[in-house]
Amino acid sequence: MSGRKPPRLGMGLSALLGDAGTSAAQSPRSLAVTALEPGPFQPRGPIAQSELADLAASIRAHGVLQPILVRPKPGNPGQYQIIGGERRWRASQLAQLHDVPVIVRDLDDRTAMAAALVENLQRQDLNAVEEALGYQRLIGEFGLTQDALGQSVGKSRSHVANTLRLLGLPMPVRDMLSDGRLTAGHARALLTAPDPERLAALVVAKGLNVRQAEALANQAPRPGPSHRARDTDSEAVVRDLMTRLGIKVELRRSGRGGRLTLHYADLDQLDGLLRLLMPDA
Repeated sequence: MSGRKPPRLGMGLSALLGDAGTSAAQSPRSLAVTALEPGPFQPRGPIAQSELADLAASIRAHGVLQPILVRPKPGNPGQYQIIGGERRWRASQLAQLHDVPVIVRDLDDRTAMAAALVENLQRQDLNAVEEALGYQRLIGEFGLTQDALGQSVGKSRSHVANTLRLLGLPMPVRDMLSDGRLTAGHARALLTAPDPERLAALVVAKGLNVRQAEALANQAPRPGPSHRARDTDSEAVVRDLMTRLGIKVELRRSGRGGRLTLHYADLDQLDGLLRLLMPDA
């Protein structure tokens, strides 16, 4: 876990990236497809072969219309790491192109990570879970507010907040969202349900639309009325914390006290969480 303190970017990522995250910052040049390789900061999951086949067909007909954003590979002259456009690069290989248009930017690791996330987020190349994880990494790494982050990627603060809340869903539900069995609308409808995993399975099995999923979540059995006011307060606290932190949060009462549990998926997520909780450490 890193001990360095990230810069505070009150004006959003543009203060850090400058022109690095925009293809218009520099004229494209051609590089051999063999000189490129996937970068270590790719926020997307595995790319479906069917998706690549469709893009390859388009590239055969029209060429690569959007240059690939790359940086020189550290310690390996003549090789380049892809920051944005891995899907175009892979499809170009399927289309048997020898060269592809690229924008070369000399970026350090942290700036390359931010540029990769911003490029994918702005191009809407990510599913909802990948998008939420991207927001979480940017907030944790750079200390951005949700409002500043939204401005940086062209989204509203409420969109960023609602997307981050999806990380509070159980992992099986997040998997359904990642592979397209559920939409983000379905997932948001299940966020406050008492058993989102069971309800998600019903939504998928019955092919319910978002309105039907909302109705199903509202009809799910909930605690009795004697505990309702207290439970409503607890749910509001949990929702607020999940929105602010972008992780799963559990709150369990016990008498006058209770237990607050914060769940993290890996050490990078823990590192980002600690940066938020202890900004001056």
